[in-house]
Amino acid sequence: MKSSEVAVKAWNDGVEIEEGAMRQAHNTAQLDCVMHHVALMPDAHLGYGATVGSVIPTQIDAIIPAAVGVDIGCGMIAQRTSLRATDLPDNLRETRLQLEKRIPHGRTSGGRRHRDRGAWGDPPNFVVQAWNADLKTGFENIVERQPRLSKANSVHHLGTMGTGNHFLEVCLDESGRVWLMLPSGSRGIGAGIGKLYIE
Repeated sequence: MKSSEVAVKAWNDGVEIEEGAMRQAHNTAQLDCVMHHVALMPDAHLGYGATVGSVIPTQIDAIIPAAVGVDIGCGMIAQRTSLRATDLPDNLRETRLQLEKRIPHGRTSGGRRHRDRGAWGDPPNFVVQAWNADLKTGFENIVERQPRLSKANSVHHLGTMGTGNHFLEVCLDESGRVWLMLPSGSRGIGAGIGKLYIE
């Protein structure tokens, strides 16, 4: 532990941060690998091991598994489409139904891939191609070191929506271009990896 405390700075004007989250951030700031200050964003709240909504600058060779958390790769992606606002129907209900029909979402049957409506029963070719080209070898390397992750979500969840606070939003920019905004994340494999190293 450090003898002098690293500061905790909060960007929360008008937003109260719960006492437990502040205590957790101060505890994190005491780790030897933490540099400068721990930053808390307006959405900061108590997390599993580290404060959710925090930025923790560490030395280059340091990883804090609890700070990475179980939502490895969790973030947001915005993709501009070739559509303009005038291309959209007045009522987006049918568009929503088609998106929900084409993109698996949610989670059922405890996430077991062949009964989980949030997974591809039979992944489409474009998903299998992406898996084989970019992800399969890395997944196999992880499983080789940590065999218990072999049952974690993999190709059957690639490109699916997930559950919880995940969503797909059709947005317009100032020039009337249509964008799709959606979460990115690891759909379960990240949770498996995170829990393994946090333990």
